Amino acid sequence: MSDAAPKYAERFRGFLPVAVDVETGGFDCEKDALLEIAAVVIDMDASGTVHPAPVVSTHVEPFPGANIDPRALEITGIDPTHPFRGAVPEREALDVIFRPIRKALREYGCQRAILVGHNAAFDLSFVNAAIRRTAHKRSPFHLFSCFDTATLGGLAYGQTVLSRAVQAAGFDWNANEAHSAVYDAERTAMLFCEIVNRWKHMSDATAGSV
Repeated sequence: MSDAAPKYAERFRGFLPVAVDVETGGFDCEKDALLEIAAVVIDMDASGTVHPAPVVSTHVEPFPGANIDPRALEITGIDPTHPFRGAVPEREALDVIFRPIRKALREYGCQRAILVGHNAAFDLSFVNAAIRRTAHKRSPFHLFSCFDTATLGGLAYGQTVLSRAVQAAGFDWNANEAHSAVYDAERTAMLFCEIVNRWKHMSDATAGSV
């Protein structure tokens, strides 16, 4: 990573993109449970091409008093009471996700991480709510800025639904694996990298023709 550090620190104005997906017990980040979270650091090689790092993920214990809508569980297939789920409290879950992000920030010389998500405001709202509940003081993420692959997918491929944008970008989509934090974070990262690299190649070609 170190060879690309100066270039990466300049590529997104000091931000390190990290694809994040959360699975939850509903749509209200203050009342509904955070049940899964996965993150994929976006690496950059010496040529300036970006690619996904291995995913980091954890199951999360619902915070005390959290609401869980059965309709949300029907979509995700999560059983919060399953004895082998291996869920951890929110504070521990955040540390699991933040640790490799902070390591990448140091190695690339970036100032902050910036969340990449599909309809990113949703994922960021649940991450920020968990940070507030646990009084976590070391979040690597920018508080409100994010990159949204729904918007980028609409621009690049005319598709705003994750499954359709991923397929338009030339990748497979497995509906049976969708709505897990790991799968959706990995596919979001792939989509983001494909769009960023596509733009880079177009820009390089334009610059070379001048």
